[in-house]
Amino acid sequence: MVPRYSRPAMTAIWAPENRFRIWFEIEALAAEAMAELGSIPAEAARAIRTRGDAKLAAIGPADLARIDAIEAETRHDVIAFLTWLAEGIGDDSRFVHQGLTSSDVLDTCFSLQLTQAADLLLADLDALLAALKRRAMEHRRTLTIGRSHGIHAEPTSFGLKLAGHYAEFARNRARLVQARAEVAVCAISGAVGTYAHVDPAVEAHVAQRLGLQPEVVSTQVIPRDRHAAFFCTLGVIASGIERLATEVRHLQRSEVREAEEFFHPGQKGSSAMPHKRNPVLSENLTGLARIVRAAVTPALENVALWHERDISHSSVERAIGPDATVTLDFALARLAGMIDKLTVYPEQMAANLESLGGVVHSGEVLLALTRAGILREDAYRIVQRSAMASWTQLGQPGAKGFRAHLDADPEVAARVPPAELDRAMAAELHLRHVDHVFARVFGGHDVAMAAA
Repeated sequence: MVPRYSRPAMTAIWAPENRFRIWFEIEALAAEAMAELGSIPAEAARAIRTRGDAKLAAIGPADLARIDAIEAETRHDVIAFLTWLAEGIGDDSRFVHQGLTSSDVLDTCFSLQLTQAADLLLADLDALLAALKRRAMEHRRTLTIGRSHGIHAEPTSFGLKLAGHYAEFARNRARLVQARAEVAVCAISGAVGTYAHVDPAVEAHVAQRLGLQPEVVSTQVIPRDRHAAFFCTLGVIASGIERLATEVRHLQRSEVREAEEFFHPGQKGSSAMPHKRNPVLSENLTGLARIVRAAVTPALENVALWHERDISHSSVERAIGPDATVTLDFALARLAGMIDKLTVYPEQMAANLESLGGVVHSGEVLLALTRAGILREDAYRIVQRSAMASWTQLGQPGAKGFRAHLDADPEVAARVPPAELDRAMAAELHLRHVDHVFARVFGGHDVAMAAA
């Protein structure tokens, strides 16, 4: 985790203090369930809870150093923690971890940390969706040029562009809800998952108190297909971030300049060129998305463990768990802020739309010719002839625009009235169904309110 790209609430989830508190909670809940079953003394479970709570409430740097020192000798992180915990609990510590294996604690803890992280990420997505919705409504009817292959295609609206990204992130939110459910599982099943030394009721109690579900079949570890699905979902969300960031980067190019990131007072774009206003946020987001997606392949490779368990997945998860969630949390927050303050230039959008002399209306002109009775193949040839003449003359002295070439074409003049060409070349034509799309994305009520 790089502090530059980290936010406190998410990093706290992966801090050792939180991890050890969760480990203790698992152990204490298991002891309480065992006491209810009569397998350990009730007073022992109460002592474990009371003394353990006090010890964990006061955990600090000296305690972390003590646990590290024990682990340096034992070479086992869970045993090191249990030894440190026993120092505060006393004789009743012999009832801690009865029938459990390390994976019961580690995997259940990891599940809880991932669900905590998912909850923060869902809140991040909600903030981003709110920003996208507001700006999409604002620019619902702001005409701009659509591009395919990076080349001018036909008019669209800037709000429709943003609505598409909104719909994608709404899908991503639903995916994350499902991914959270995938990993929200608990395993307290003992060595190789047979419950030989721990009653399944203990697992059910721990799961219920932690807001998890018991793993249906654990092989001493929770199956890693669950985690793979989770990290794949984070990767898909990261790709959505990059797609939107890439759009902003293109729109901010000097040759386009239809939108740009907010440039703060006192901000500097270049150490050498004082005029620069660079798309630094969207470029940063592109890079952060790569970091998140880098977790996907290791997570997929973690699925195949040896027999009932090995620990080849452990080192991977210690890295990708914090790195992917912390990075995605930061990226979503940055993207929401960027969209919220995005500077939009409708006049430049209008200028760019007509910068090719009107050829972007060729599709509707083609349809006008077919409605006039011209075969489609012939209509395409006629329209392309005028479009290419306009295209190749762009910027030349005396160059004629697309409409002028159409007016001079006898095949067009003979079949299509000027009023029909006017209608075909009206950019507003491409807004006639925008509200229909918006109603599908945002709901009819919100669109009606925006139109009022």
